[in-house]
Amino acid sequence: MTTEKPSVSEGATTEQPNLAEQATESMLGPNPFIGLRLEDIVASFEAIGRQAVQNPKLVVEQEAALIRDLISVMAGQSELAPPKGDKRFVDPAWQTSPLYRMVLQGYVAWTNALQGFVDRTELDDRTKERARFAVSLVTDALAPTNTLLGNPVALKKTWDTRGQNLVDGLKNLIDDVKNNGGLPSQVDKKAFTVGQNLALSPGMVVFRNPVLELIQYSPATDTVYERPHLIVPPEINKFYVFDLSPGKSMVEYMTKHGVQIFAVSWRNPTAEHKDWGMDAYVAALLEAMEAVRDITGSSDLIIHAACSGAMTAAALAGHLAAKGDTSIHSMTMMVAVLGQAKEGTMALFATDETAAAAKLKSGTAGVLDGIEMNRIFAWLRPNDLVWNYWVNNYLMGNAPPVFDILYWSNDSTRLPGAFHGELIDIFADNLLVKPGAMKVLGTPIDLSKVICDKMFIAGTTDHITPWKDVYDSARSFGGKNEFILSNSGHIQSLINPPGNPKSQFFLNPKLVPSPDDWLKQATPTKGSWWELWRTWASERSGSMRAAPKALGNKRHKPMDKAPGTYVLEP
Repeated sequence: MTTEKPSVSEGATTEQPNLAEQATESMLGPNPFIGLRLEDIVASFEAIGRQAVQNPKLVVEQEAALIRDLISVMAGQSELAPPKGDKRFVDPAWQTSPLYRMVLQGYVAWTNALQGFVDRTELDDRTKERARFAVSLVTDALAPTNTLLGNPVALKKTWDTRGQNLVDGLKNLIDDVKNNGGLPSQVDKKAFTVGQNLALSPGMVVFRNPVLELIQYSPATDTVYERPHLIVPPEINKFYVFDLSPGKSMVEYMTKHGVQIFAVSWRNPTAEHKDWGMDAYVAALLEAMEAVRDITGSSDLIIHAACSGAMTAAALAGHLAAKGDTSIHSMTMMVAVLGQAKEGTMALFATDETAAAAKLKSGTAGVLDGIEMNRIFAWLRPNDLVWNYWVNNYLMGNAPPVFDILYWSNDSTRLPGAFHGELIDIFADNLLVKPGAMKVLGTPIDLSKVICDKMFIAGTTDHITPWKDVYDSARSFGGKNEFILSNSGHIQSLINPPGNPKSQFFLNPKLVPSPDDWLKQATPTKGSWWELWRTWASERSGSMRAAPKALGNKRHKPMDKAPGTYVLEP
């Protein structure tokens, strides 16, 4: 008697789609700061339930439509298909196997019925959008691909390995329950060590205060531009996203082109630092700036900042502008939303109540824990950040991906309670973009008074700092401002080295009032924005001079080798 492989998996591939690529394109960065509460999701379902009770006719109509669709599916006459680009159903078995095609179309039918009911309710637009998100959490969780029998790729691997994939998957599950809070691991953390295969650019810590370390990077050319550059990273992520790995490092790229690079490495705060607020971070940056200027002999410098670090840099620039201080020559602001976001899932759940609850929680604990934020980020896009890894780690029995960006994203830090509360207020009340609404170190902030040249970077598929909100933030500043829109997500907008044939960005020198009008008038440009950024920055970096033979100076002696000590603190 012979045994045959299950025919439903003929033509199946043995691997899932590129998990790292999907996660990167869907990655959620260091904002939001309010979070997502279970009670808000429950409230959305309660709103749906009330609509069902108040409008039974609509329920009957949707049920009838579902029954018609299911009958068509059973008869083999249905044309239902998942949305284009849904990578859960790329395996050929979903089309070649009548059984799997029926399962797929049945899943699409009841998913459409649920979302169709929400769409036809009388809920207001904001509540309706929340309800759509809540329903999607359920439909995504119950997708057939999340089960062994409902996933032809996993089923074929089970046959081929005689079940070894399930044994390996169980080991992965046990490890994640013990070490990852019960969520599937997104990355193999054992594959990376900061300072060994990440953050490799040579340099030295030349200044340290309780809030930050300042790293000066070794020049890679015989001559350098005289005006130094200072990188200000986000506070809730570690700085080495700017020095990720060879070929993906902004530090490496810029030093190879003669730019003097310094970088801030924020300390990972604990509850004892709960009182650190915006004033503490700006004051620490002022000390770092003074050290940079003292070491290089330059009267001013160029700042490059991202995400929450860009918010801090904006507050710093506003403070200096109020004092008439011109020590910031120009700035790059990357994926930076400085006011209330109008788009994105998190904007739907940002209310006065949720903001107050978030501030109370971090104020009581002393810090906002980055691990908690990572869990929230995962459930905001569960197909990309939860269920992909559920299938890969547990059904396929594969190890989590080895991917440097994902390691950095999971190497999260904390925010002091005071700073977290201030960031919430900045978003909720648009404090940074309203002239005089916020004071930093005693000076009122008016970004229209920040008139140095600036370049703003945003990503078309950025879900956490939506590009239209970045655009609106750019228009809050005075001076000459340029806006670049990259065809990528939150992190890929930053990690965008030359050489990727898929890279493209949009340019339009006129910052017209409407971001949609800006895009209509923009010119698509092939390649990485890094090259344009380097040219823009070099033109503002002054004359060339001999590269320094040693790092630091008599007042700021080198201490520890890059990447320093703060980045290694747990």
